[in-house]
Amino acid sequence: MWGGRRYYSLDFYLKEKFGEKLYKLSLDGGMTCPNRDGRISHGGCIFCSEGGSGDFAAPCEMNIDKQIEYAKSLVKNKFDGNRYIAYFQSYTNTYAPVEYLRKLFLSVIKRDDIAVLSVATRPDCLGDDVLELIAELAKIKPVWIELGLQTIHQKTADFINRGYDLECYDTAVRNLKKTGASVITHIIIGLPYETKEQIMQTAAYVGQSGADGIKLQLLHVLKNTKLEEIYNSGKFQTLSEDEYISLIADIINILPENIVIHRLTGDGDKKILISPLWSCNKRRVLNLINHRLKENDIIQGKEYKNSH
Repeated sequence: MWGGRRYYSLDFYLKEKFGEKLYKLSLDGGMTCPNRDGRISHGGCIFCSEGGSGDFAAPCEMNIDKQIEYAKSLVKNKFDGNRYIAYFQSYTNTYAPVEYLRKLFLSVIKRDDIAVLSVATRPDCLGDDVLELIAELAKIKPVWIELGLQTIHQKTADFINRGYDLECYDTAVRNLKKTGASVITHIIIGLPYETKEQIMQTAAYVGQSGADGIKLQLLHVLKNTKLEEIYNSGKFQTLSEDEYISLIADIINILPENIVIHRLTGDGDKKILISPLWSCNKRRVLNLINHRLKENDIIQGKEYKNSH
């Protein structure tokens, strides 16, 4: 077990590697997405909010240093440390000229209060010049590149308007591993019309893909998205709390022990969340997941030694 948990959690990994808990500072690098500006498509993925999945990021009108101080002020009541993860979350954070990216990322990664640079992007926005920059940054401090795969199934990928194929993801992982960066892959649980078998196939694939970490994200229906229109038409339903908890427990059971689980669910902005509303109580959901894992272990008669 990892610090009393059945899975290799991010909290355990951070304490193991850095000797302390680190809080993420959600930042906006002022970029857009090729799935929005017309290079690939318009409108983005059908689930993506107007904020480009960065609804908790600091306002992009601020310069990056002010964003960092603003983001630090938001967590000061629950965090007394002095080192953070700088998380470029909004939109596609390698979708800009490399000169712009170098100036932006170097100014952040060289700060004493930043321990990790985390960059959310798309596998199809990692040209050779960007990969060279990532390698340069990874020699300074740890760099995490977060890839929004969501599903391995092309039919679903087309439906959600993802805009790239699975081979693109595989190539990106291989190239990123050569840079020295860590790869964190996002998958969404509960995408329209996907079966449990398909969800499990995606999780198993990521586990064997070379990714260092995985984020398990509950599908949220948010206001002013294409997904909201589909949901309101009655063509699909979001997962129930029990369905989601059962899926997460099963996924954890098939993931390799060395993959870091960065997220078990997700924070939907309550101001724009349509469904599922039960997800608003994140603490309850996490407690229920851990309870389900313990129940499963008892049923299966498993005992785990503290191997980490």
